[in-house]
Amino acid sequence: QVQLVESGGGLVQAGASLRLSCAASGGTFSTYAMGWFRQAPGQEREFVAAITRSGGPTYYADFVKGRFTISRDNAKNTVYLQLNSLKPEDTAVYYCAADQFNYIATMSPIVGADFGSWGQGTQVTVLS
Repeated sequence: QVQLVESGGGLVQAGASLRLSCAASGGTFSTYAMGWFRQAPGQEREFVAAITRSGGPTYYADFVKGRFTISRDNAKNTVYLQLNSLKPEDTAVYYCAADQFNYIATMSPIVGADFGSWGQGTQVTVLS
């Protein structure tokens, strides 16, 4: 089972950018599709973005609207989420997750149950 550790969250003003990182260990990273989810206080966890094993097709939630970009570096066992033009409603804990069976390529919509391993999360707070 792969272990995941997120970093890069913080407190920023609206319009700013952040890059979240998720470092994986204990597994063969290139065999996992990866995803990012977020959960705001009092709300359910929601899908943000996902990327296939090779870094090929990527998938985004509609609310991303070109503001966020998911990428991965299999040589560094790391997946990234670039957050641009941040809004106060983007405030949430962001979680990285690993999909061992590449469900994201075949299942729609992409949901948390597609992922078997999760990180502890990193807080993103956007001030208006």
